Amino acid sequence: MKVIRATTLYDGSSELHDRYIGFDQKIEYVGKEKPEGEFLGEGVVTPAFIDGHSHIGMARAGEPSNEDEANETMDSIYPIVNALHSVYKDDHAFVESVENGILYSTILPGSGNPIGGKGVLVRNFGLNIADSYVMDIGIKAALGYNPRSTKEWEGKRPTTRMGAVGLLRENFIKARNFMEQVKKKKKIEEETDPVLQIFIDLLRKKTKMMVHLHREDDLMVLFSLQEEFGFEAIVNHALDIYRIEPFQEMKKRGLSLVYGPMDAHPYKVELKHESWRNAGLVLRSGVNFCMMSDHPVILQRNLFLTLRHFMRFGMAKPEAISHLTSKAAEILGIDSIGSVSAGKLASLVLWEGDPFSFSGHPRMVIGEGRIVHEE
Repeated sequence: MKVIRATTLYDGSSELHDRYIGFDQKIEYVGKEKPEGEFLGEGVVTPAFIDGHSHIGMARAGEPSNEDEANETMDSIYPIVNALHSVYKDDHAFVESVENGILYSTILPGSGNPIGGKGVLVRNFGLNIADSYVMDIGIKAALGYNPRSTKEWEGKRPTTRMGAVGLLRENFIKARNFMEQVKKKKKIEEETDPVLQIFIDLLRKKTKMMVHLHREDDLMVLFSLQEEFGFEAIVNHALDIYRIEPFQEMKKRGLSLVYGPMDAHPYKVELKHESWRNAGLVLRSGVNFCMMSDHPVILQRNLFLTLRHFMRFGMAKPEAISHLTSKAAEILGIDSIGSVSAGKLASLVLWEGDPFSFSGHPRMVIGEGRIVHEE
């Protein structure tokens, strides 16, 4: 067993002091008594960070924009594509993320299509996509400006926001009608096609939608679609929402939020109300949220820095850590990471100094029991 000592431990929900952590691939012990094992060092300890939404490995550092693989342009509704199949692990952004304690990435297709494809959670420290894959996250959907801005791409394309919503409704209605035909024994399940099957899976809540939107009115559209079809969703972005009531309504409806990317330039009209001050509304509303980089919109290595805006509105240090760790794991639906407790995978960061200081930085990063970075 390996052992580290946390002078301060942010365990994913609380702040503890003077704790020993014993681990192999999983955490075996957290307590005040030093267990037997190889001692690796001491300092402030946090769980490894989780990025709730990115395009890392698809839009790759050092490659021209025309080689970006985040959006498939051959059709607007094509959910059978998988983000993992456009990831190259030699993107050196993965290495920089690991050096900064971010060990897990949610990688999604882009928002140029009303339905962009399947999103996945990966280990940033994996050697290749097979070694990196952790789990499927859900189907990427998009409302608002982006899916109507891609009229020059191939396939059936919306030119308005209502057109994009119409394409979603058309496929949900087809899926619902097919399910009724199966129920009446007029059709058999095997007669469906792969695209329709994914909409059926959404209706049956076998998978969920990761829904890109920024503005309050597009959030209202999502509410109405859920009321009509009953699928599960996670809101992604919501940066242009500048009143507290929409966030409160999200909480009331049990919707979680992957928020961000903060510190990016608001380059389009649907972001004209974007402001760091909106973080105060998110915090006061009580909505369940985690953070995103939307890499490369902001570099994933800088994700932790965006929490400073919430701390300006009174968020305490342990809670700040939770929005990159335990809350991210909860929202994404993975229970093996996100906190420092017995039975969890030993994905940990040992910090040089205070992580909340400019001079603080990871001294040792441990990915599932293995040292993946050390200074």
